Amino acid sequence: MSVLLWLVPPVVVTLVAMAWVTWLGRAGRGEVDPDVAIARLATALRREHPGQRTPPPAVRRDRSTGIAVRPSRATRP
Repeated sequence: MSVLLWLVPPVVVTLVAMAWVTWLGRAGRGEVDPDVAIARLATALRREHPGQRTPPPAVRRDRSTGIAVRPSRATRP
């Protein structure tokens, strides 16, 4: 059991650090006015984002018949 005593200091330091960070995080958060928050949200939603582009059309694939067939050399329209 005395072999595990070397674990006590790191555990105590970790717990103190967790409590300290928790306490600091509480003080840093202020109240946000709901009207200001709504205005920010509306501005962000109106902005054009690169992820909103229309997706490319889906590729139409041939239905599988279960038989291995080499593709035709003719070009498809």
